[in-house]
Amino acid sequence: MPLKLIIFHKFLKKKMFNSKIIGVGKYLPKNVVSNADLEKTMDTSNEWIVERTGIQERRHIKKGDNDGVATMGVKASKIALERANINAQDIDLILLATLSPDYYFPGSGVLVQDALEIPDCPAMDIRMQCSGFVYALATADQFIKTGMYKNVLVIGSEYHSGGLDMTSRGRNVSVIFGDGAGAVVMTRTENNKEGILSSHLHSEGKHAKELSLIGPNTGRWVPEIIAENDPEDISYYPYMNGQFVFKNAIVRFTEVINEGLKKTGWSANEIGMLIPHQANLRIAQFVQKKFGLSDDQVYNNIQRYGNTTAASIPIALTEAWEEGKIVPGTKVVLAAFGSGFTWGSVMIQW
Repeated sequence: MPLKLIIFHKFLKKKMFNSKIIGVGKYLPKNVVSNADLEKTMDTSNEWIVERTGIQERRHIKKGDNDGVATMGVKASKIALERANINAQDIDLILLATLSPDYYFPGSGVLVQDALEIPDCPAMDIRMQCSGFVYALATADQFIKTGMYKNVLVIGSEYHSGGLDMTSRGRNVSVIFGDGAGAVVMTRTENNKEGILSSHLHSEGKHAKELSLIGPNTGRWVPEIIAENDPEDISYYPYMNGQFVFKNAIVRFTEVINEGLKKTGWSANEIGMLIPHQANLRIAQFVQKKFGLSDDQVYNNIQRYGNTTAASIPIALTEAWEEGKIVPGTKVVLAAFGSGFTWGSVMIQW
């Protein structure tokens, strides 16, 4: 047999693993900010916010509480590790999804690695905004499938409140976002019928500016912004073309969930738990209706926490598990859409 064929056959015989989640955890700052609280600082109302987003309150880090992306990620991770019944030193790789890192560089993943006292463990930040956790989960899945790593810690953590325009000018965006973190521990399994069965990732960069935070960036750095002293410059606050984002989100959510259902062979009524990124309750309700799902098949907590971008799915996943809504055998669908535009889904047999 030719050498190339021998190598190819050996490759085919190489064991491929599935990855599965064995521990989940979350952390939310204690400081609750209600819609009534926001009414005191900007021209808005509880009715206006609830009607457009479904949000009733969110968590904001209080200055001086010493919370940040890494510290919240560590707190969520310790809970996930305890539930997974493994030590931090057993982790082979850390993936941290965030759009609000503690530093411009290095990434917050290495700060988590240091705080958990895991020597020489590789740590990588993933900057995919609201789709970040889905991208991180899919990345971890590939590392585990190939056998490169056995145990992977995947975190979504966000500190939004420190960078929002909390005046009437910024109300369309600032009322939406909250702070928090969620984490999962993943490991390998030789059972190819459990764990992550498929993942599906997409992006469309032509709409990058429709949901973005442009500056400061190295093309227009802080001294230049200070020198201009333009009170109307809002480039360092997040911008969102709300209606355009909404219209794209409901299309892409539907497409990427259907993509996962087709790959796994599941029907919509087999979904035990759909956890959409908590962007807007109206988006989640549209998707629920599109697939004919009952309230028991979809988990939403945006009412309590707002949009925590990369942290929203792991926080919701943790709560659904804590409430007994996810048990062995549950078919779980995670789906996200966000800035980029980016979107994705992960199909899990729990």
